[in-house]
Formats: sequence, structure tokens, C-alpha cells
Amino acid sequence: MLSITAGPRTSVSRQHEAPALAARLLGGRQPANRRREIATAYLLLIPAFVFVFGVLAYPLAWSIGLSLTDASVVRTTTRFVGLANYTAFLRDPAFWRATIDTLGYLVLTSTLKMVVGVAIALALARPFPGRALVFLAAFLPWAYPAGLGAVGWYWFITPPLRSDYSLVVTHLQAVFDAWLGPGTWGFLSLVLFNIWRGGSFVGVFLLAALNGIPQDLFDYAALEVKSGWRRLWLVTVPLLRPFLALATFLSLVSAVADLGNVWELSGFRDVYPIVWTQSFMLALVTGSWGKAAALSLMLLPVLFAILFVCYRVFDPLEDDVA
Repeated sequence: MLSITAGPRTSVSRQHEAPALAARLLGGRQPANRRREIATAYLLLIPAFVFVFGVLAYPLAWSIGLSLTDASVVRTTTRFVGLANYTAFLRDPAFWRATIDTLGYLVLTSTLKMVVGVAIALALARPFPGRALVFLAAFLPWAYPAGLGAVGWYWFITPPLRSDYSLVVTHLQAVFDAWLGPGTWGFLSLVLFNIWRGGSFVGVFLLAALNGIPQDLFDYAALEVKSGWRRLWLVTVPLLRPFLALATFLSLVSAVADLGNVWELSGFRDVYPIVWTQSFMLALVTGSWGKAAALSLMLLPVLFAILFVCYRVFDPLEDDVA
């Protein structure tokens, strides 16, 4: 009887002693040791601080300062013009059309990359013959050398005169441009390029997230819900919600970064009126660096708002969790 009652009493006493022991361990340290640990922590943060504010913040601050001037390669002097570059774009109807195209590009590429990524992750979640080869094939577009991929997609966007697919692609380009307007084929090619590059990465990322979730949850869901589609929306998607938010964040970043390839993929010309590709044109063709910097920053608040929503989904506040 004593052995039976000793267990609960011992566990209860340990539960009361644990906070006291933790308090003694934390509060009993000497102030000098505590200050030394804090100083060491800040010293360890210096490389990350230098990277973030030196590599990211400084170029952003330089672009903001440049956007407030009339800097151009055709002028020997630079004048401060304030918000004149921004107000000029806000009054330009071409800017609003480019804004709609840009937001459509971001939404379309991010949505399709999520669909492709989830499909790849679910397909590779269970073992099957040849799974390793399929995994390598799915991961290859992201790991493939960007230079060779750029050449291939350059031929796809602007079909060469002689190739096995040049006649087919040229016909498709004529059909889409005649149906939806000039530049449509270039826009769709840009979307396909971004999905080809980022969909595989999202799939491998979500596959790693699936492998980190206990299999018992999926086994129990299979017993409770027979429909695989309902299990996807009622179990898999809620469990992957923070990972989907982070994948969306990375997808948006890659979608914007891939626009730098447009200048090369389109044969050094703008293939579709997108805000950031137009800023390339202003900077590299006309030499209007001040206007190009302002145009590249016009949609920055929209990106920050989207990324903030992704962050809230990824890391909800305590009241949201409760």
C-alpha cells in the first residue's frame, strides 16, 4: 500500500520542486555571469546583423534615396525631386495596367506552385518502386544550373528559326497573342518558367514537412474519414498550414527574383508590362535611374502586406492559438 501511494506523492512533490529548482537555477546566478551570457549572445548575432542590414537594408535605403532624385546617365548633375517620380507613375494609366499584370502574375504563379508542390509532396509521401528516381526528377528543375535553363527557356519564349518545336511554338505564340493581346505568350512563358523553377522546391519542402508529422494522425484520419479529398482538407492542409504559409512566402520571393531573368530570357527586351521588368527597361535602356528606382519600389507596400499575412499564418499570436 505504501508503494502504491508513494508514487503519486513523489510525482506531486517533484512537480512542486521543479519550478523552485528552475527559479534557483535562473535567479541564483551571479549578475556578472548573466551579463557575460547576454554579451556573448549579442556577439553571436553580429554576423546575422551585418548580413541583414548590410546586404539587404543598405541597398533598399540606397534605392529609396535614388528614387527621390532625377538621376540619369544623360545628366551630369542629380537633383532632389522628392515624390515627383511616384506621383508621375500614379497618374500614368500604363502603370496601373502593369500593376494588375504584376499582381496577376504573383497570384497565378504562387497558386499554381502550391498546387504543384502539394501534388508532388503527396505523391512522394508513400514509398513505391522508383521513388528515388521520381524524387530526383522532381527536384532537378530547382537544382538544375540556371544558365542552361535560361538558354532553354529563351528558345521557348522567342522560338529559334530552326528546331524541332519552333513551328509549334511560333504557332502557339501567334494564337495566344492574337486571342489575348500582344505579349500574352511571353507572359505565359514567364509564368511557366517560374512554376518549373519553384514548384519542385515547394514540393520537396512540403514533403519534408509531411515527414515531420506523426504518421498516427494520418492513420487515425483514414479510419474516421474515407474520402481522400476530405482528409486532404480536414487533416493534411490544417497540419501543413504553417508550412504552406512559409512556402507561400518563399514562392513570392522567388517569383519576384525570377523577374530578373526576364531581361535575359526575352532577348534583352520587355516581354510583358510587369512593374519590375519595366523598371529594368527604364534603368538599362533609357538610363533613368531615379524613375526606375521609384517604379521598383511602388509595389513594395503590397508585398509587405502579403508577407505579413503569411507571417501571421505561420506564427499566430497567442490569442489566435488559444
